Amino acid sequence: MTSFLIDGQLAVDAGAVSRVLSIEEQRQVRHILISHSHMDHIASLPFLIENSFANGDAAVNIYCTKRVLANVRRHMFNNDTWPDFSRIPNHMYPSVRFVEIEPEQPFEIAGLGSGPVEVTAIPVNHIVPTVGFLIRQGSGTVLFTSDTGPTDRVWEVANHTKGLGALITECSFPTDMQNIADISLHLTPTSLAGELAKVRPEIPVLLYHFKPPYIDQLRAEIGGMEFAQHLEELEQGKTYQF
Repeated sequence: MTSFLIDGQLAVDAGAVSRVLSIEEQRQVRHILISHSHMDHIASLPFLIENSFANGDAAVNIYCTKRVLANVRRHMFNNDTWPDFSRIPNHMYPSVRFVEIEPEQPFEIAGLGSGPVEVTAIPVNHIVPTVGFLIRQGSGTVLFTSDTGPTDRVWEVANHTKGLGALITECSFPTDMQNIADISLHLTPTSLAGELAKVRPEIPVLLYHFKPPYIDQLRAEIGGMEFAQHLEELEQGKTYQF
């Protein structure tokens, strides 16, 4: 389940925020970027909101594109799956504030400990509406593709971004499951190699989203390919600086 945390206050996706962080740490998270509505990217979102709401904290800001927001509202905060916390305790003082963002239109999130963060959503090619995020803070810039199959625009952005500190992208299935990856619009080591051929070779690449039953097979395949020296597998709980 996918979650990244910037300065302890900004979450990039919310697959496991409430599973990993203490209640006090959860209460520090005031901003959440949602790339798409699949459960492994939003599963802990309602629990994070409830843990903050129960303590009377200010509203949590959730940023997503119009199409992603429609899915989050329809399938999660719909008063059937989970209460609509954008109207609790009331619409004037909600526990959740949804902020609709436009693809490729930069916006700023202020108030973080290391300074404001500029975010730009970049559409990628996944089975539901999905965006990656180009994230800038101070002199550091990272591009997170989120889940994607073969795509183009996000790689163009990577190639035109000066000083890109890292490219975080996925690899989900081993190559012998290429048909499943193609149907679900994910990447295998083979299709990942094809995608990375579109990117400047000096950009550091960090991998996530290995499907748990195939972790050993994925590591073996990636380690045996000629581009392996340019890749690094993200580690749970590790802090990265760019």
